[in-house]
Amino acid sequence: MAVMSQASALELRGVSMQFGGVQAIKKVGFQVREGELFALIGPNGAGKSTLFNCINGIYKPTEGSIFFRGRDITAFSPFKIAHMGIARTFQNIALFHRMSVLDNLLLGRNPVLGAGVLRGGLFFGRALREELEAREAIEKIIDFLEIERFRKQIVGSLPFGIQRRIELGRALAMKPKVLLLDEPVSGMNSEEREDMARFILDIKEELGTTVVLIDHDMGVVMDIADRIVVLNFGIKIAEGTPEAIAADRHVIQAYLGEEEGAP
Repeated sequence: MAVMSQASALELRGVSMQFGGVQAIKKVGFQVREGELFALIGPNGAGKSTLFNCINGIYKPTEGSIFFRGRDITAFSPFKIAHMGIARTFQNIALFHRMSVLDNLLLGRNPVLGAGVLRGGLFFGRALREELEAREAIEKIIDFLEIERFRKQIVGSLPFGIQRRIELGRALAMKPKVLLLDEPVSGMNSEEREDMARFILDIKEELGTTVVLIDHDMGVVMDIADRIVVLNFGIKIAEGTPEAIAADRHVIQAYLGEEEGAP
């Protein structure tokens, strides 16, 4: 079992993101510890996915800094951030639907390959070793996510829940140190949600990967998260354990719309 460290895997300091006159995120800060399963929750439009886009380099914050294992990555490109070890899944599945499961997973390996174009084209030396290592790693992911019987099938022909697993597998193929999961159980039935929650816990416990999770399924979040940050209208309103968050008055107001001073 992975032991959670007090060292910081990811840290945000006063991160703001503005689009014209719209303030999507305002001075958000928190730390994610190594080996932690950390959740980011909030009502629709709270700024959760925008924050993920800042972390993995799609957006450049208008203010503040983002650190990965103590290194400032605020201005880095998405490719460089991925190469350093931050992988991500998306709220809307972003797979290549006309390709096989195996090919989709192999594509996820690209950011960690080091052989140049010439070696890759001629397929010798380092490129050959990397190809063999990549295929071995992908086979382990296929076993881990229990998708062996789908490995040669075209992704677009598969059920939604299996596609979610494949997208998770493609992110794992990058050998991430930090894994960002954007609504991984969205659109699933109860059995599929339970399976995905189990896989996420196994990623933390068995692989030792730090996980940052966004989801609206409060049952899943409360069951598996070590700590939670709550956003509302782009502002952090609470941070703590699942038990503390469930009892927090500001969180209850944000989700249920209760008025201040209500009994």
